[in-house]
Amino acid sequence: MVDGIYTLANDYVYDQLVALLNSIEANAPGTPVCVIAYDDNLDRVKAEVEKRKDVTLMSDPTIFGCWEDFSRQVWRTHPYATQKWQRRKGVEVYRLNCNHRYAAFDPGAPFDRFIYLDADTLVLGSPKVIFDALDNNDFVVYDYQYTDPSHIFNLQSPKLLEIFSQEQINTQIFCSGCFASKRGMFPQEQRDWIVSKLAENEAEVLYLNAPNQSVLNYMVMRSGIPVCNLIFELPEDQRTGNAVTSKRFVMRDNTLYEDGERRLTYIHYIGLSSKAFNELCQGVNHGFPYRETFLYYRYLHEPEKRPVLKGKPKPFGAPPSLMTRALRKVGLVKAK
Repeated sequence: MVDGIYTLANDYVYDQLVALLNSIEANAPGTPVCVIAYDDNLDRVKAEVEKRKDVTLMSDPTIFGCWEDFSRQVWRTHPYATQKWQRRKGVEVYRLNCNHRYAAFDPGAPFDRFIYLDADTLVLGSPKVIFDALDNNDFVVYDYQYTDPSHIFNLQSPKLLEIFSQEQINTQIFCSGCFASKRGMFPQEQRDWIVSKLAENEAEVLYLNAPNQSVLNYMVMRSGIPVCNLIFELPEDQRTGNAVTSKRFVMRDNTLYEDGERRLTYIHYIGLSSKAFNELCQGVNHGFPYRETFLYYRYLHEPEKRPVLKGKPKPFGAPPSLMTRALRKVGLVKAK
């Protein structure tokens, strides 16, 4: 049986990918990794993969094609999603390529059991606790997303509580940026059944602004697959948070500890634009939580290339100063 880690990447998230791969190498040595291609923008990704003995690249359009077709079928059942996206984004399915991560379930995928991690993630402790949970479960997560179902389902839909119980919504919802499961889940006949249920006016419960995340939650919950969330399973003195929005983490020995005591298994820089990481690595002094942890792993093998950041860090996305706004008003500074 082969256990491994998947992520989804292209050259735009190259810096994040390198940091993730370095963090796996440091904290889960010997764990095979497969990078799933987001698109064909892969020159830097391919070069990086070729340098690493435990890392491979999945870029087979045949595998991706069947999951893209599935995603199109899913969203064609929605009363207005495709029309809205075509009007606003010029696409039939918003962020269709994000669904390439479903290839981890494909019978032709390399790992029998896997952990999927978004590229904006760092592995900070052994993932053994997650793999061990797969011994007795088919789907494992480790996050607090269940506290905010509004980013998973359309809470205004009267259908929602006809399909799922309040207890399910309160306990089984998860973030699609980190989940663990097994190869062969969701075969064609199961996918056909899921589309048929969505076509019975159930599609209105899906959340359009995070289509991949919403659909994966629906797939798992509607199929009756129990979701093992380690937040509920681990003893209180062992479990931790993992979102960059938490203020409870302390950096020590180049990793993070919650309340200075419990080592994180992973941190997810959720909600932080790839632009922030790219510009930081180009020397722009962006400030964001746990930035030093990211920089440590990004430049783990090439510390001499770590950018020298000058001046005071500016929070990424911070509004312009009063002086800048005034200069813009009189035309002396152009808005970006």
